[in-house]
Amino acid sequence: MPTVVHPRIRPGTIEDREYQATIAEVAYRQNTLVVLPTGLGKTTIALRVIADSLLKNPTRSVLLLAPTRPLVLQHGASVARTLFAPDPIVLTGAIPPERRAELLHPPQVVVATPQVIGNDLASGTFPLDTFSLIVFDEAHRGVGIYPYVQIARANSDGPRARVLAMTASPGGSEARIREVWTNLGIERFEYRTERSPDVAPYLHGIGVETVVLPLPPEVQRLAIELRAVVQRQIDALRKLDWLPGGGEASRRTLLEVGARLHRQIETERARGSPGSAVLWQAVTAQAAAMKGMHALELAESQGVDALREFLERQTPKPGQRMSPATRTFLGEVEGVRRLLEGPHFEHPKVAKAVAIVADELRTHPTARVIVFSQYRDTVDRLVTELESLHDPAIRPARFVGQATHGTDVGLSQKEQGGVLDRFRAGGVNCLIATSVAEEGLDIPATDLVVFYEPIPDVIRTIQRRGRTGRARAGRAVVLVAQGTRDEGMHRGAFGREKRMHEMLERVQATVAHGAALPPPERRLYQTRLPETE
Repeated sequence: MPTVVHPRIRPGTIEDREYQATIAEVAYRQNTLVVLPTGLGKTTIALRVIADSLLKNPTRSVLLLAPTRPLVLQHGASVARTLFAPDPIVLTGAIPPERRAELLHPPQVVVATPQVIGNDLASGTFPLDTFSLIVFDEAHRGVGIYPYVQIARANSDGPRARVLAMTASPGGSEARIREVWTNLGIERFEYRTERSPDVAPYLHGIGVETVVLPLPPEVQRLAIELRAVVQRQIDALRKLDWLPGGGEASRRTLLEVGARLHRQIETERARGSPGSAVLWQAVTAQAAAMKGMHALELAESQGVDALREFLERQTPKPGQRMSPATRTFLGEVEGVRRLLEGPHFEHPKVAKAVAIVADELRTHPTARVIVFSQYRDTVDRLVTELESLHDPAIRPARFVGQATHGTDVGLSQKEQGGVLDRFRAGGVNCLIATSVAEEGLDIPATDLVVFYEPIPDVIRTIQRRGRTGRARAGRAVVLVAQGTRDEGMHRGAFGREKRMHEMLERVQATVAHGAALPPPERRLYQTRLPETE
């Protein structure tokens, strides 16, 4: 395996791949947006461009931005391990602003969260004019009021450092990629897929399987009861003239009603009025309908235990105040609770996920597996079920975010790192994870990824699937509950991904012919953001 030879790159640390060399050469000369499938070395391309920038601009610094602290620490370690350069300076919200300013002594590589740099730019303590290159990792975030936008605008108004923006997916609409393009000051587009001639030799292949599971009669009965709960609240909203008549209302429709109700409440408060009884009846009905929709989603696509846990959390503790919406919702789901108190039954996804994981790890003892779920209750249930097998071949671990909600305890950054270290070493061979494992983190080569449920977001779908097929052939399995919203989500995800690739090909052709992308609407930027992400 040939490796990169470069005065600023440690020998033997970077495999020399043709497509990475081509993209890096372009990115050094022009502000470039790189769209490359997860696992094909966006970070490696960034390291090559950083090395060139340090070599050719020896008195200036490089700024590498990433959206989360764990990813910032990971990038800092990659720079230290790969490049001949001063030890990288890692800046996060854990370091006070005055201390951050003291650490800046060009030339150096600064690895930071964008919230920190945005705040220091706003306060005038970050010397952006000393930088020759800015790298925006997970560049699809460069929209709206995200601090990537502020930083890029400060760069275009001032030093005009070279910009390298990287993502596995810029989003499913041309409007979004136009916004990223304009906000970050992009000039060149480098887009590759698994089918690109210079990429294909390095791919190991991902087989995608869809497993459709019929719901047992008990779960179907729960779903019928919960649909009736939702429909009664929708009917109430129609009687109060907050919804048009006819048919079912979607989650999006109910969210729009909620936004309208909120605006009306704010208007009434501005007038000094508490709002009419009809207005508050509508607020209660909308909130109860949303709770019912969430319960229905848990019943249809997650599991009976997840539904049971949700209903228990709705019940207030002694002395705790109950909102009108919660009171209404709990009154409506008494029939559901009676069903849950009957003979034990469970969603078929639970057993199927456990069986798929167990079969993979028993058949391939050195394999690594990730199971993704939207909900922590499901994560906890799957960990419990896998541990209950008492099989030394199956070593699961819970991998969730840092936030703690009541008794639902998150994992600290140190705990997350410990789990990933055990996963690399083999002490853990199966991560049961929420969305925290989708983006950025340096998770080792994975043989199998299980989607406990399909998700509509094209970026997250690509990130989940990209956790396998990196160092060797892998597969992804998507569990779909028959006759539920899972089916629509699954069809929609494939359709949106296809349209995204078609859109990216159009953009690539447009840019290749020298045409400019139409600019998006500019948005206002919030000048100070929390530094705790």
